[in-house]
Amino acid sequence: FFYCCVHGSCSSMPALAFHPAPAVRVPPVRAGMIVRPASSSSSWSRVHSSSQVVSRGVSCFAAASGAVSSSSPASSSSSASPGASTSGDVILEVSDLHARLVTEQGNGREILKGVNLTVKRGEVHAIMGKNGCGKSTLSKVLVGHPDYEVTSGSVTFKGEPLLDLEPEERSHAGLFLSFQSPVEVPGVSNTDFLRMAYNAKLQASGGEELDPLEFYGFLMPKLEQLKMDPSFLQRNVNEGFSGGEKKRNEILQLAVLSPDLGILDEIDSGLDVDALRDVAAAINGYIAAAEKDESTNTPAMLMITHYRRLLEYIQPSVVHIMLDGKIVDSGSSDMAQILEEKGYDNWM
Repeated sequence: FFYCCVHGSCSSMPALAFHPAPAVRVPPVRAGMIVRPASSSSSWSRVHSSSQVVSRGVSCFAAASGAVSSSSPASSSSSASPGASTSGDVILEVSDLHARLVTEQGNGREILKGVNLTVKRGEVHAIMGKNGCGKSTLSKVLVGHPDYEVTSGSVTFKGEPLLDLEPEERSHAGLFLSFQSPVEVPGVSNTDFLRMAYNAKLQASGGEELDPLEFYGFLMPKLEQLKMDPSFLQRNVNEGFSGGEKKRNEILQLAVLSPDLGILDEIDSGLDVDALRDVAAAINGYIAAAEKDESTNTPAMLMITHYRRLLEYIQPSVVHIMLDGKIVDSGSSDMAQILEEKGYDNWM
């Protein structure tokens, strides 16, 4: 459910109005699927059909970072404070953010321990850190994952408070999250899923929804831009996809929703060299097209990764080092090279 929410499919939308999907029993639990409500006052019942996945959906996209800035700090020895950014209008401001895991037994351990981060429009930021340091937790907290509770701190998105918004409201506001392990949605075609997510965004902003033919005309240039096979559209969402196909499908969703900030949570995980190159090319193609499109704002990107190899294909404006729930240093892309040579002990 959370996957659908972050992608903007809201509960007020008619379910699969174009090609009704057959009633397919959706497994109640899949890796990455959340069946807990965003609100503690309600509860999920088991979903029995693919249409319910969309009609009761959740908005699941969060947006990214932009182009290289000549004023970015040159190295980790820069005078810029950890998490600082250097050019453009501020789109995301995270201040002293603390968050903990919420478990069935009660409140769990604190994971975020005072995160500070500033992302400006048009920038591409990369967060690197050890397993368990809080990188993915930060991305989930930003999009409103119900398994995490913010205990202190603040987050503003485009100048407005973010933390009081529901996941689908954050998506409609222009936040997108590409999942580390995209879930499969049996019985729902990519075309239907994308159209409903896009129309939900239009509806939230007071726009007029696109009918199937209008949406097809809108969608085809996106496929060409990302060099994706049109056969993707008729396949069920991520069902039977390879790891590389799932990640490229996430980028297609990113291109369709055109968020202000795209968060890419380990988009490179599980990919071989060729698949990584294809996914990186799709991301760069999306950023380049968005920069040329005068009708939209230049997006920002926030990439979470363990490995420098992703940054060889997508040039970041700023690289952040995260350890034990905090961003401890920020600098230029050279910082990734320092990390590879010296390891995290250099910041311990």
